[in-house]
Amino acid sequence: MSQPTTDWQPPGPRGLPVLGSTLDFRRDPLSFRTKVARTYGPVASFDVLNQTFYLLTAPEHIERVLVRENEKYVKGEVFQTLLTPLVGHGLLTSEGEQWRRQRHLIQPSFRPDALSHYADIMVAETADELSTWRPGQVRDIHEDMLRLTGEIVAQSLFGVDVSDRTEVVADALETVMGQAENLRASMVPNWVPLPSKRRAQAAKSVLDTVVYDIIDERRANPGDDVVSALLAAEDEDGNTMSREQVRDEVMTLFIAGHETTALSLSFTFFVLAQHPDVEEKLVAEIRETLGGDTPTVADLAAMPYLERVVKESMRLYPPVHAIVREPTEDVEFDGYRIPAGSPISMPQWTVHRDPEYYDDPMAFRPDRWTDAFEKALPRYAYFPFGGGPRRCIGDRFAMMEARLLLAQILQEYHLELVSDPSLDLVASITTRPRSPIEMRVHEREK
Repeated sequence: MSQPTTDWQPPGPRGLPVLGSTLDFRRDPLSFRTKVARTYGPVASFDVLNQTFYLLTAPEHIERVLVRENEKYVKGEVFQTLLTPLVGHGLLTSEGEQWRRQRHLIQPSFRPDALSHYADIMVAETADELSTWRPGQVRDIHEDMLRLTGEIVAQSLFGVDVSDRTEVVADALETVMGQAENLRASMVPNWVPLPSKRRAQAAKSVLDTVVYDIIDERRANPGDDVVSALLAAEDEDGNTMSREQVRDEVMTLFIAGHETTALSLSFTFFVLAQHPDVEEKLVAEIRETLGGDTPTVADLAAMPYLERVVKESMRLYPPVHAIVREPTEDVEFDGYRIPAGSPISMPQWTVHRDPEYYDDPMAFRPDRWTDAFEKALPRYAYFPFGGGPRRCIGDRFAMMEARLLLAQILQEYHLELVSDPSLDLVASITTRPRSPIEMRVHEREK
């Protein structure tokens, strides 16, 4: 690529002296980035605490960063600041040769034959969860889904049972994610003893204990699972991974493997409760396909509307609201210069709701996902799992899990929303509900 021909700064809000747009951004990052994109165009910028952030929302620019020129971009300092304290240098945060080696080791755990085995675990764990539900109960569906998907990922990928610790893990995860939401605190040096930092550190210690217990269990009893594979792996000199390195990978898979799917399921139940016509059509498809039986992988192909519902839910409420990268050299987009080392945000939340690509974008309409619509849609106008070499390694795992669990739960129960129908969201590392999503359980007629 030729050298940038201009030093022009992309347009954006001027903000306040020194603070820039810090207050507006912290008040509501989701709406703020969308407003900036709609006001200033597909290449924009804004300042937060003396740091200039760049915003890319054109699908062709996003594809260029994630795919065509991905070797010029790294996760960067902002991403590392938020995630490294929690997941260390695992698959999500590592770069270069370390990332390639770790991905090569982990990839076999997501092969199609492995996924088929995981499906059996998913439906079995869901049956166990539903056995505790009673008609008339009011449940926090996000808490339920976190517990269920946490147990599924532990059984599927690690071959261990953590059912006795899922509540503790969920509470610790809530604390850690709350800390990540506090942008000001996350930018303060670690040695500053803020109360929120102390709480987050205590929660991280809880998660570490669970993860190290998993590692020790698999070291004592190796099996056909990703932890055993990591423990047995050797480099070219015959060296194995340290306990801390294995911890980083297991923590990454444990958190990424259930947090985002739990969110996707929670948001889907939330929107279905407010769209009875969609739920009625979906349940009819599920019942016609399953006939009262538990779902299998083979059944999923016969439920195309179920897939459309999940896609539309992830469009409107993407569990990951933005991807951040930093260029390793100066780059240019539409004549605007972005200096090396600058954080570039590519928000799914904004792009997925762009009226240029989606008719009536704020409406929940699964029927929009026809084959013709998908063929006409620019490739990176929809990217819930990212893209390119760093695309989420568990994307097929997550899509299979979301559909199996939805089919199994909706065949038995209707969930009535009893909490606030306006969803108050927190832009933490993921897109999280600020308050419980409370739903009343109603058993379906047989």
